[in-house]
Amino acid sequence: EDADNALRRLAAKHGLPALTHDPGVGGRYAVLSLVGMLPALIMGQDAAAIREGAASVLDESLAAVRPCDSAPAVGAAVSIGLATDRHIAATVLMPYCDRLVCFASWFRQLWAESLGKDGKGTVPINAAGTVDQHSQLQLYLGGPNDKMFTLIKGPGGGDALDGALTADPSLDYLSGRSLGDLLNACEQGTADSLAARGRPVRVMTVKVVDERTLGALMMHYMLETIIAAHLLGVNPFDQPEVEDGKQRARAYLEAMAVS
Repeated sequence: EDADNALRRLAAKHGLPALTHDPGVGGRYAVLSLVGMLPALIMGQDAAAIREGAASVLDESLAAVRPCDSAPAVGAAVSIGLATDRHIAATVLMPYCDRLVCFASWFRQLWAESLGKDGKGTVPINAAGTVDQHSQLQLYLGGPNDKMFTLIKGPGGGDALDGALTADPSLDYLSGRSLGDLLNACEQGTADSLAARGRPVRVMTVKVVDERTLGALMMHYMLETIIAAHLLGVNPFDQPEVEDGKQRARAYLEAMAVS
C-alpha cells in the first residue's frame, strides 16, 4: 500500500522505485502477487505462465459441482479427516525433484502459519527425495504411524548413465537408465513401502517442471490450506502468535537502547 513506512522512506531517500502491494495479502499468500512475481521476472522467469498455471487450478476448483471434483478440497478433507479420526498429527511433503525442494519449504510455512491456531493444525514436514530416504525413512516406516505423506514424482528422463559406470555386474540394473529413471524408481519404492506399512500416502506426478507447473502447485496448496482451515474452524490468513513474538523482540531491542 502507499503507506508511510520505513521501506518507503528508505526507497525515497535513495531514489528507488517502490511498488504498491495490497496489505490484505499476507506474505505466505503473496507468491503470485508482485511480491513473488517481481523476483521471478528479475530471474528471467515467465511470470505470466506462473499465474496461468495458478489460474487453471483455481478455475477448476471454482467450477467444481461437488467437493470431490476439486483436488484441493479432496486433499484438505483427507488431511483433516486423518487428523481428527486417525490421530495423524503431521504431513510430510517430499518431492523427488531438486527443483521443488524450495517449494516444499514454502509449503511448510504456508501450512504451519495458516492452520496452527486454537490448539489445532498438523505439523508440516518438508523432506527431499532421495536424500531423506536415508535420514528420515526409517522413522517414517518404523516409527509411530502419525504422519500423512505426499510424494511428488518428477518427469524423469535425461541422458542414460555412462556405460563405463554401470559395467560392474552388480550395477547392471542401472544400464541404460538415467538419473531421472533412478529418482522415479526410488519414489515408487518409497510410496509402495509406505503403503505396505499402512501409512497414508498420495502421489502427485508432474510431467514437466516449469513456471506453469509451479504456479499450479502453489495455487493447489493455497486452496488446500484455506479449505483445511475452514474445516478446522480457524482463520487461515492471520498469524497472531508470530506477531506476538515480533512485538516481544522489538520490546527487548528497545529495552537495550534504554539501558
